[in-house]
Amino acid sequence: MKFAVLGDIHSNIYALESVLKDIKNRDVDFVISTGDLVGYLPFPNEVIDLIRSSHILSVQGNHDRFIGDSEYLSNETVDKLSESEIKANASAAFTNSTIADKNREYLRNMPSEIRIMIDGLRVLVVHGSPRRIDEYIYEDSQNIKDIANEVDADIIISGHTHIPFYRIVEGKHFINAGSAGKPKHGNANATYVIVDVTKGKITSEILEVPYDLDKIAEAIEQSNMFDKKLSDMLRKGY
Repeated sequence: MKFAVLGDIHSNIYALESVLKDIKNRDVDFVISTGDLVGYLPFPNEVIDLIRSSHILSVQGNHDRFIGDSEYLSNETVDKLSESEIKANASAAFTNSTIADKNREYLRNMPSEIRIMIDGLRVLVVHGSPRRIDEYIYEDSQNIKDIANEVDADIIISGHTHIPFYRIVEGKHFINAGSAGKPKHGNANATYVIVDVTKGKITSEILEVPYDLDKIAEAIEQSNMFDKKLSDMLRKGY
């Protein structure tokens, strides 16, 4: 079975559209997400709507949880905030003032983990780590061996770091899809992975996808609710 994994889209509809277009050419059985659909960028509703209409199952990221548990911000409330308050907390003010009620409810009810059995192998999908939604797992993390020994799964798929990798530790396969919206791997391309599980053999391919950076940069520049440094961060991939 072959499936695609994406995550950490962070309201970047243009990157998500490009990634999904690329995935269509890969003959995968399904697509799954490691969460953080929202936060930072200007298109939370569009991203959630596309994820849902594409029938992509997603775990809840820390930004998804925060927005799901937050309250709507009226324009009157936003007008009373200082510029620094508006731009703080990963553009939460913008997201909380624009997100549709149905999408906030969707974020609130997202699962914290997804478990799948594929060809006799146990697959666990989380956002941060199996222990905490906001715990980072990097390729060279000190915690990766402990997690490998603690977790009852053969394949552990996570996000949160925005940096893709594939590593086998203590016989466990750790996979991170990077970011399909706000990459931090050193260039502007969105990333995702294709995982192939066939007759007990596991492969994971990291793929990079260019997208229209000018469109997302223009949306950032046109609003006074975003830190303009976001455009430069997206272009440089950090």
